Amino acid sequence: MPGFQDILGHETIKEHFKKAIAVHKVSHAYILAGEAGMGRKSLANAFALTLLCEKGQTEPCLECHACKQVLSGNHPDLIYVTHEKPASIGVDDIREQINDTIQIRPYSANYKIYIVDEAEKMTVQAQNALLKTIEEPPAYAVILLLTTNPDGFLPTILSRCVQLKLKPLPDSMIRGYLTEKMGVSESQSELYAAFARGNLGKAKRLAESEDFRQSYEQILNILKNIRQMDISQLLDAIKRLKDENMDLHECLDIMQVWYRDGLMFKVTKDANLLIFKDEFSAMNEMSTRIGYDGFENILNAIDKARIRLDANVNMELALELMFLAMKENS
Repeated sequence: MPGFQDILGHETIKEHFKKAIAVHKVSHAYILAGEAGMGRKSLANAFALTLLCEKGQTEPCLECHACKQVLSGNHPDLIYVTHEKPASIGVDDIREQINDTIQIRPYSANYKIYIVDEAEKMTVQAQNALLKTIEEPPAYAVILLLTTNPDGFLPTILSRCVQLKLKPLPDSMIRGYLTEKMGVSESQSELYAAFARGNLGKAKRLAESEDFRQSYEQILNILKNIRQMDISQLLDAIKRLKDENMDLHECLDIMQVWYRDGLMFKVTKDANLLIFKDEFSAMNEMSTRIGYDGFENILNAIDKARIRLDANVNMELALELMFLAMKENS
């Protein structure tokens, strides 16, 4: 659990928190919104750690008794709200873990901090129970709601919280992290950054994932040979994707980036702009062979497959239609 200085990016949010601490204007309720893996928990934890630190600065000292308690997960004034049911946070969870304890003064700090992860899972009753607390909180209380979807909150909750939205990190920042901190090669880091779309957590997961590497190689093999494959070979490829339980959205991401790369190379002829830099000869050949309409048709087919899979259309059928469109236009 690092301090603010250890968190990559999100400068606006970090400055907001640090300024609030410096001028003693900490709000009672915050919503931190962003995709899973973007750093909501890291930011919430750094804020809590800094607020509870005995030195009272805008970075935690990591040395005092309070910092050590937080780092070991034993600070009595930092409460992580949990829930039994995986799909929802019920009214009893909120009452028992927040409302019933919030009037008890902090044991050792100036603040009592509640962190509610997956807060979008709160039922309407749970949100209404929390609303009463947010409307008249004790002076020392700070509630942090972490969510992937702030649209799931009641307007009354939204209006009483400071809303902070995490933005995607620049690809260059993610590439730098992967090469410097994880020892990933430059061409690979370019690839992971492209698929992560500004999400550091996702980029780290992809870089460490053997499954992703295998999916990547299998998909590339299909893309390079799809022109020569007959229907039975395409069906075999679909069966393999299904049997190996691959993350199909990740597979579609690889395909989308591959054809976008081909289209961009057709337009610019600039190899430096390629994400698949190691595949220059395949890109060059593909961009010469496929026309602009062909690229557009293929990218549309990938989008359609994504929509069909999200709508629970038969997976084999969705992929078969997509592969046929790719073959036709290649």
